[in-house]
Amino acid sequence: MKKRSPTPKKSPAPRGPQRKIYLCGPIMDEVDGHAREWRTTAAKVLAKHFRILDPMRRNFKDREVDSANEIVEFDLQDVREADIILVNYNKASIGTSMEVFYASNDLQKFVIAFSPFSFKDSSPWMVRFCTKILPSLEDSMDYILEHFVAQHFD
Repeated sequence: MKKRSPTPKKSPAPRGPQRKIYLCGPIMDEVDGHAREWRTTAAKVLAKHFRILDPMRRNFKDREVDSANEIVEFDLQDVREADIILVNYNKASIGTSMEVFYASNDLQKFVIAFSPFSFKDSSPWMVRFCTKILPSLEDSMDYILEHFVAQHFD
């Protein structure tokens, strides 16, 4: 009887992205679709490497008042699930600030913000509780890709 050579073990099939990024930033009172626009751009760039948690995937339009507790709890659940919080700090926002504080202070998450504000014009609370604040979405995405995506070398 002829002895078979061992069959090489197959690598497990790659599973989808494991790390998660929560897209944090103002939604209410945003004009010209800005709240959705930056999130769409971020998802296109980062979804190859991360699972995207976008609070706008849930539709509470015209139900904000009777759904307030539900909206907050869903958003907090996303913050808890996320490994990284990407923040659009383009204006003062109570919800954004509370999510940043919760993620950073309570959960010790890595919080990366992009903002048009200079350091001196930024809230000391945002400066204290964001791990890193960069001037643009593109800079923030580059930072995430550089520091959180494993480089494969041949």
